[in-house]
Amino acid sequence: MLFNWKDDRSFSSPMEERDMHTTRSKELADEYLRLGGKRLAKIDDNIVKIRHWEDDTPEAEAFWQKNIEPLDERRRVEVETHLPTINDR
Repeated sequence: MLFNWKDDRSFSSPMEERDMHTTRSKELADEYLRLGGKRLAKIDDNIVKIRHWEDDTPEAEAFWQKNIEPLDERRRVEVETHLPTINDR
């Protein structure tokens, strides 16, 4: 599956743009988890941090490094909010 954040389509409203990014963020998070990703989100007072106690599968780690790590902070946080949280454990 190819993930490309550079999409030249224009949006008719800021809400449409936000919804498109949310959808892409969810797709990235879902693919990372499908590949065996173990990172967990810690969300406190709208601050998102990642906890990584267990090793990812090699496929999930490679996916994270290639598709999620390079994102700007805002988009990376969008992806991270779709991960399971430490409260889900």
